[in-house]
Amino acid sequence: MPQHLTLLLDCPVVIVAIFVCGIGGTFQYGYSVSVMTSPSAFIKDLVNKTCVQRYGVFLEQWQVSLIWSFTVSIFCIGGLLGSLLAGSLTSTLGRKKCLLINNFVAIFGAVLMLLSKRVMSFEMIMTGRFLYGINSGIGISAHTMYLTECAPKRLRGMVGVTVATFVSLGKFIGQLLGISELLGTEKEWPWLLGFNGFTALFQLLILPFLPESPSFLLLVRGDHQASDKALKRLRGDVDYSNEVEEMLEEKAALQSIPNHSVLELIQNRTVIWQLLTIIVTFTALQLCGINAVYFYSFDVLRAAGIPENKLAYAALGTGLCELSISVASFIIIESTGKKVLMFRGYMGMSAILILLTITLYLQHHVSWMPYCSMVLIFIFIFFFASGPAATTVALPGEILTQSFKSAGYTLGGTINWTGLFVLGMLFPILVEKLDNFCFLLFLFFCLICGAHVRFNMPETKNRTALEIAAEFEKMHCKGGASKQNNPTEGELCRIKTNETKL
Repeated sequence: MPQHLTLLLDCPVVIVAIFVCGIGGTFQYGYSVSVMTSPSAFIKDLVNKTCVQRYGVFLEQWQVSLIWSFTVSIFCIGGLLGSLLAGSLTSTLGRKKCLLINNFVAIFGAVLMLLSKRVMSFEMIMTGRFLYGINSGIGISAHTMYLTECAPKRLRGMVGVTVATFVSLGKFIGQLLGISELLGTEKEWPWLLGFNGFTALFQLLILPFLPESPSFLLLVRGDHQASDKALKRLRGDVDYSNEVEEMLEEKAALQSIPNHSVLELIQNRTVIWQLLTIIVTFTALQLCGINAVYFYSFDVLRAAGIPENKLAYAALGTGLCELSISVASFIIIESTGKKVLMFRGYMGMSAILILLTITLYLQHHVSWMPYCSMVLIFIFIFFFASGPAATTVALPGEILTQSFKSAGYTLGGTINWTGLFVLGMLFPILVEKLDNFCFLLFLFFCLICGAHVRFNMPETKNRTALEIAAEFEKMHCKGGASKQNNPTEGELCRIKTNETKL
């Protein structure tokens, strides 16, 4: 058994926290992203029936499509709002309490979903999707912060991967429950959309028994006793004195420095490379082409000869592939390192995008080419799940010190949701104009992010935020700043976090 897995098994409370936070955290995001495909025809029918019953108007196809697109896209608007709220909520309420309160948003949204068909109201589905978006936007940040702060330093990368694992699990469960043998039927589809409420209820019942983040208690609340008590519950009989010393060192460095806003993070020159890393990696996460690959997977599977009524079952393979690779990354990340996995992922995805463009272009000319495309799709998902998906979401909490963490997660979440919304609006146009060659646009973002990770980002494995900040300074400060007449600029190459006040 790998050493890091053995260490994790020595912390059973951390294992419980991983599952409880995941099922009511990023699972909600993954589930909401994938669940709308199966009941789309039933929801469009409800839109038409509602308008006929209420107004006596039978909508045209383009009008139904417009309402449907808005219903799907409003999830991103709610997610953006949630990510903007996450920073202040996690800083003022605490990570655990923020997660607890966030569950009520999902439960209320689920109630609207369950009642929408009974009362003939598609507006309730829109409102429920908006609330699910808020829940997911807050949940991604709060879930990631809570887990990475509860995990031992040596296991932080491994625990961080579980954030992406539950996204993949949510996508797969959404696909699975959506098949016609389960909840993807005309009678049961409201229960399919309301499933988020049950996972939120599960977290609401179990999470109160877990401790608050020790890092938050000590560095933000200044409660040494509560932090020590939380660490004792999370670590058990393991010696955690070194962790306490590192947190006290960071507390001393951050003495009298309040949590910074996103604007202050953007304006602060001492964390410019951490800021650029967050911007580049979170932008590439949405624009790396994974959504395009999933979109084309149905065409590829159809061209490979899979019957139309079996496509949904075949597509389950893509979700299962992403989930399996994410679980495997959970085991190898501590031995491989986050930087290596991210760089290999983007370079591998770049190569596959080129090959996939070629095979899709030739699939109507060569009979066996669709099978090559199918293999490439699964390889692409492998590189995505083991690289960007496994490493990006938890990155702000590792490369930023405590006073910047909330702002970093807010910025990352904002970029993520904005990218998802823009891609959802523009992707159909890109496909129509560029067809298979749209992959070359995503190739650009993969190459840019891969190069940035290779040359501008240090390894984060087994390092504290202060040590990582020192590595950033070592990589990018060439000594020129120390020659400036302005003392503040001359101090930019020193990692004294208490000098980061604006």
